[in-house]
Amino acid sequence: MKKKFAPFLETHAGKMFREAKVRYILTLEPLLEIYLNSTRGDHEKGSASNNYIFSAIAVFIMLIACINFVNLSTARSAERAKEVGIRKSFGASKNLLARQFISESILISVAAFFLAVIFASILIPAFNNLAGKSISDGIFKNTSFLIFLFFAAIAIGAGAGIYPAFVLSSFDPVHVLKGRFTNSFKGILLRKRLVTVQFSISIILIIATLVVYTQMKFLRTRDLGFSKDQLLVIRTDVNQNSAAFRESVLGLSGVESIAASSSIPGDGYDGAYSEIENKSGAFQVAHLGLYMVDFEYFPQYKLKMVAGRSFSKDQATDSTSAMIINEKAAKLFGYQNPSEAVGKKFKQWGREGTIIGIAKDFHFASLHETIKPLTIRIDPSETPFLSVKVNANNIQNTVASIEKIWKSYLPDQPFNYYFLDEFFDRQYRREDRFEKLFFNFALLAIFISCLGLLGLASYSTTQRTREIGVRKVLGASTGNIVRLLSKDFLKLVLLSFVFASPIAWYAMKMWLQKFAYQTDIQWWIFPASASISVIVAFATISFQSIKAALRNPVKSLKTD
Repeated sequence: MKKKFAPFLETHAGKMFREAKVRYILTLEPLLEIYLNSTRGDHEKGSASNNYIFSAIAVFIMLIACINFVNLSTARSAERAKEVGIRKSFGASKNLLARQFISESILISVAAFFLAVIFASILIPAFNNLAGKSISDGIFKNTSFLIFLFFAAIAIGAGAGIYPAFVLSSFDPVHVLKGRFTNSFKGILLRKRLVTVQFSISIILIIATLVVYTQMKFLRTRDLGFSKDQLLVIRTDVNQNSAAFRESVLGLSGVESIAASSSIPGDGYDGAYSEIENKSGAFQVAHLGLYMVDFEYFPQYKLKMVAGRSFSKDQATDSTSAMIINEKAAKLFGYQNPSEAVGKKFKQWGREGTIIGIAKDFHFASLHETIKPLTIRIDPSETPFLSVKVNANNIQNTVASIEKIWKSYLPDQPFNYYFLDEFFDRQYRREDRFEKLFFNFALLAIFISCLGLLGLASYSTTQRTREIGVRKVLGASTGNIVRLLSKDFLKLVLLSFVFASPIAWYAMKMWLQKFAYQTDIQWWIFPASASISVIVAFATISFQSIKAALRNPVKSLKTD
């Protein structure tokens, strides 16, 4: 198939391309990759990188949950030590006990799987609303999909249960039954390492969430180079009725001005092969963006000039042989000083004339793209878009009046309109959803981490009940006890921050690369993330610590 492309182009457009001094190449693109990986066309596209990011977050959340299971199982191993000792004394082998404990872990995971399917089917509508996607709950009626998830749950249960099963089945029955069992130093060290990994993941997600927030704020507040407030955009066929419609609308008290153009910022644009006189005096050919406008367009959008002048009705040649280019176009043709391009000649679409001015660069495409070279000419016959500047007072009545006029002049055409500021905001809806989803997943990861920390804090205070009683009898205050029980965990959280910060910085630096315009990763994000993680961890731990500190020391000292 590819071999036929070149002869096809030569047969149908070879002469035209040679005269225009351009070259076209046709390529094939796999149909299944168009939605996620296509770089061509203006169709709706998904984001493969976002899919990878959310898949990674799902794995992280699962890892955090597995760490919780390992930590709590090994921390509370003393409660099953005597069971192991008795069963071993009756002849149970280590392998038999290990299989039992792994089986218990798998059963817990399978039970969680069935609960997860129920909750997921209930929560899918809420997720669809949050993500802006339409995922049917019918996926849970897909037998092969459910079987895959079921075996995944078994694998997760087995993976999470292997180490606890190894620890529990390794107890020496002689020492256990004599009451000499204590948690080993290696077991305590492992739990500390796992808590560090767990909170490192949570802190990475906190930092990432703050970076996503600052990037989205940067996009929403960036100067676009033009005014988009209170602009009502209407598309109409260019004909005699549309000109009469425009004059009638302009007479409304709620309408301040009207401009016409071939394109609207953020809604695509035309292109044309153009010949423009470069700095050396030769005509240089380039494919440039093209806007056709009327005389009201520049004042309507408040576009600024950096050299030369704007279009003027007082200049008779402006409507036939004048062109304005942007700063990017001036640089493309070698003019570092924009004023040098003023007065140069151009040829475009059979028109010849002079460049009368250089417009300051503005975002005529979305912020997903860098600003490209642009040419602007006057041509009312190629301007189907009307931009109506409406008064902020009583906008609804003004829109209703415009619609009434529309129906009287253009009854055969539907009245479709949108406000430019809302249209521009919709371009970043995917990033807005990404931000919301990321925030919610980060909260979920932090919540699961806190559940594990709460369990470990509960076990730690139980193990130190007698120590707490002795300290209170000797005069320790509630604050002293809380600090004693909290400091080891908080040290682990701070250590997690040290590990997480460079990883998060690198990962988010890579994520920002996909934006044409990006903010810097602000320094305050890192101390803010550390503060958030410490506050959340302390709030989690202090619940158990304060309860233990307030306990009657007499009861604590009676504890077996």
